[in-house]
Amino acid sequence: MSKKQKKADAAPAAPTAADLRLDLLMRLSDLPGVPGQEDAVRDLVLAELDGLVDEVRVDAMGNVIARRAPRVKKGEVAERVMISAHMDEIGFLVRFIDDRGFLRVQALGGFDTRNLFARDVTVHARGGALPGIMTPGGKPVHIASPEERKKIPEVKEFFIDLGLSADEVRAQVRVGDMVTLDQTARQVGKLVCGKAMDDRASVFLLLETLRALRGQALRHELIAVFSTQEEVGLRGAITAAYGVQPTVGIGLDVTLAVDTPGVAPDEAVTHVGQGIGIKVFDSSMISHRPLVDGFWDLAQERGIPAQLEVLALGGTDGAAIQRSREGVPTLTLSLPTRYIHTVVEAVHVDDLRAGVDLLVAYLR
Repeated sequence: MSKKQKKADAAPAAPTAADLRLDLLMRLSDLPGVPGQEDAVRDLVLAELDGLVDEVRVDAMGNVIARRAPRVKKGEVAERVMISAHMDEIGFLVRFIDDRGFLRVQALGGFDTRNLFARDVTVHARGGALPGIMTPGGKPVHIASPEERKKIPEVKEFFIDLGLSADEVRAQVRVGDMVTLDQTARQVGKLVCGKAMDDRASVFLLLETLRALRGQALRHELIAVFSTQEEVGLRGAITAAYGVQPTVGIGLDVTLAVDTPGVAPDEAVTHVGQGIGIKVFDSSMISHRPLVDGFWDLAQERGIPAQLEVLALGGTDGAAIQRSREGVPTLTLSLPTRYIHTVVEAVHVDDLRAGVDLLVAYLR
């Protein structure tokens, strides 16, 4: 092979962690988008995909499905690789308006209610966003009994105060309106934290992977899916996988990084800053072992930080892809994340970089 050919075939230098567009990640996290109402996130994703893919469409479930064609030699067979990251975040729907104008909510996704006391929220009404305060019913600490202070309320006990009369509330708010927790994303050292790193961090990772691959020949056909309604049962990925008919599946999601005080080392699951997680097991799927081994070996060969992950509970879009039609060889790549399902979900810049590097290495 000539020097010219070697140069043409060599991969361009991957951007460093400093080149990641962390401002985009924070914008993604700040956007509202509970299951079934991911419109604002979808609009930003569609704008970011311009010039990065060969074709893009939105299906009946609201999934964004983008395609990059492979460049293969005569006689070669390309895999159809579906990579899915979900656009929705945990949140609420208005389910009831009482006689005094207080709202009751339906949870969309799993909440630890200890993290919901006295929270700023936004009710996304048809006429515009309304600021509100969410807190559980009951007495303040000043007049509560010792037993009352220890009680952990259920979601059904929480209400939202909009500071308006009942008539004003009814004139503006409808049952089914979206409610999101308020929190502006920010950097804390090498962490980026915000209300919706689950799973906007993976949406960001997939967009950055497509950006890194711009102008490069792909070994495989790439179907990048930005899915809906994952937090309520992997619903968007189920229908997307059925339509795409991939031969290989990759889910992108966050996973627990409980590498913090008060937790035994064997329960940490992953550690932030130690690389992208390669999922072996969670309660929704067992990753295809040859893919696990292949991605692990590729990470070792390329010097990409990675860690193997076993998660006792939880599920990702990977499970939906794996079970599609007659079954698809699938694994999930996981971003180690502290404080999952709170408003300060935190991911590490180096783990984001490792995820992009590993996906680019595989797809090329």
